Amino acid sequence: MFELFKNHIDSHLPFLREGKLLVAISGGLDSVVLTHLCHKLKLNIALAHCNFNLRGDESDSDETFVLDLAEDLYLEVFVESFDTKAYAKTHKCSIQMAARELRYHWFSELAEQLNFDYILTAHHADDNLETFLINFTRGTGIEGLMGIPKVNGKFVRPLLMFSSTDIENYAITNTLEWKNDSSNQSAKYLRNKLRHQVVPVLKEINPSLLQSFSTTLNNLTDVSIIVSNSIDDFLTKAVERITENEIWFSIAAFKKQNAPGAYLYQVFKDYGFTEWNDVLNLLDAQPGKQLFSNTHRLIKDREYLLLTEINVQNQQKSITIPEYDNEIHTPIGMLSFNVVKEILKEDLNTIYVDAELLKFPLIIRKKQEGDYFYPLGMTGKKKLSKYFKDEKLSLLDKEDTWLLCSGDSIVWVVGRRADNRFRVNKNTSKIFKITLR
Repeated sequence: MFELFKNHIDSHLPFLREGKLLVAISGGLDSVVLTHLCHKLKLNIALAHCNFNLRGDESDSDETFVLDLAEDLYLEVFVESFDTKAYAKTHKCSIQMAARELRYHWFSELAEQLNFDYILTAHHADDNLETFLINFTRGTGIEGLMGIPKVNGKFVRPLLMFSSTDIENYAITNTLEWKNDSSNQSAKYLRNKLRHQVVPVLKEINPSLLQSFSTTLNNLTDVSIIVSNSIDDFLTKAVERITENEIWFSIAAFKKQNAPGAYLYQVFKDYGFTEWNDVLNLLDAQPGKQLFSNTHRLIKDREYLLLTEINVQNQQKSITIPEYDNEIHTPIGMLSFNVVKEILKEDLNTIYVDAELLKFPLIIRKKQEGDYFYPLGMTGKKKLSKYFKDEKLSLLDKEDTWLLCSGDSIVWVVGRRADNRFRVNKNTSKIFKITLR
């Protein structure tokens, strides 16, 4: 196995030869074998062990074992102790998910602080099959059926080509010692159920299951490349506009496809959306219909789907300007008030008003039901909703528009239109130049 491992590193992961590597080690069979193989190959490694404090003395015994192994191999070792149960309770997740989040966060933190180039984990071919089955039973796309990636950022899995049997035979042949985790036998975990109850049956049906699975993964990888290229081509036609805050997708472009739902999934899956029937129904929904993920929002706006990131800061409802000040920090930028003698130049981000008509405190806020103003240059008042409609603003544009108000009166639809009631006239004795930047 060592020669196969060496050839695999040289052929597929040669960058590990020159890198500073952190090996994640539990003390179990797989990570111990990975440690010995890397050490024998003279890779530049250090060890990292997590004590999750879930198995009492057994957890402490694993930690001691890893410390002794590091001493025997003259390797640097890092150990971190976690209150996993408390973390799971606080973050409202399972123990397994808590342990996963804790260890990956710590590994990444170590790598960044101590300049490790890569973090090696001991996932092997059987782990890959189990991950495939877990994703399959839960429902997934092509990515979920492709198993564990060999390289994912700083994380590298050099043992994915080897089976659990290969690894155990190597350990026995080389008289290696390791620790057994009793929780790996518990049927309450889905992975263990698959490992002990499902996979043995599949291997009985097909003794060459792992080889067949490897072929399947290769085929899925090829299909994934084709899909990715197809989506890239599609996006060149579907994306109408990209701004700082949003992406506009043509609804017609999706509807022209034979399977629009598949294109919607491939385009929006990385933004946290999961209710795909709802996403598909959005194509024919009324304008203004919205869907939310934890991080993004998708909006039907006439002929487009608008994708925007959920920005908590922009959800702020108002800010008060208690008294006159030259410069005020606002949710939309710096607002400056300067006394000037005459009107020089107006643009969308600059207005001139009669200072004596303003009553502090001023309020900067979003629109409210029933808002109206007197657009500068027009006669009479206009509902803000009608103004937005006439200006053909999208739902996002409306939501991103702020109002500068004096009392109940709108002074400025910021960045768009000033109010006629506060205009400078021949009787004005003090002029405020208000600028947003």
